Amino acid sequence: MDKKELAVQFKHSGYNCAQAVIAAFADELGIDLETARALGAGFGAGMGTMGATCGALCGAQIVLGMKNKGKSVMGMARRLYSEFLETCGATICIDLKGVATGRMLCSCDDCVANAVEIVGGLL
Repeated sequence: MDKKELAVQFKHSGYNCAQAVIAAFADELGIDLETARALGAGFGAGMGTMGATCGALCGAQIVLGMKNKGKSVMGMARRLYSEFLETCGATICIDLKGVATGRMLCSCDDCVANAVEIVGGLL
């Protein structure tokens, strides 16, 4: 199973979007699933259930930072953000879900899979 499928499976197993992305990379990051869940715990449903920044994007940014051991990743972080925006159509959870418009731009499953693919390509 590839990391995208694994992340979506985590999402369907009760992980929020950020946790699912982080958990898909847990082996590479040298962390267990409990730690992955803890790292992403506050980012569900648009950062603390506020409909803000997509949890999948937040999780991918956490993976990027952890994989690079805290070294400056600002250029890669900008690229991750830009590629996520281009691929998914937005970076804000309520916009992605189409809360105000009634038109979903990208499902949670697709946001999770896209975030995994994009960050994987940057690592």
